[in-house]
Amino acid sequence: MSFEADIPFVSELGFTLHKRADGESELHYTPRSEHLNSFGVTHGGALMALLDVTMAQAACSVVPSTGGVTIEMKTSFMLPARGALVAKGQLLHKTHGGMAYVEGAVYDAQGLLCCKASGTFKLKHREPLKAPAAAASEAAQG
Repeated sequence: MSFEADIPFVSELGFTLHKRADGESELHYTPRSEHLNSFGVTHGGALMALLDVTMAQAACSVVPSTGGVTIEMKTSFMLPARGALVAKGQLLHKTHGGMAYVEGAVYDAQGLLCCKASGTFKLKHREPLKAPAAAASEAAQG
């Protein structure tokens, strides 16, 4: 499964999308050594990025061709995040005006809850990501 839009920062971190449907999302992330803090566990900033993307994917899963712009986010850290991680998002409420209220959580390889977040997102329409061949053809026709 792939993201609807190319997000270079997400690609750099190595997040992979495994679910994006019906107000739910699931992303997987195996932090590399450069993503760790001085204690040898996943840096809080990387975890917040994972939660942010996870919640945005859950919010946008109910409206095709949208992206989620973060309005606010609160994160709580419970345990150090070590090894392969799974993040899950759940849309709680979406307004007619395009505001979405979402929760997310990150679990370690043992299934223990490491951190969780809640956030508010503004849903914005975007053109669907074009397949590489279609984009190249369009550019050539210029």
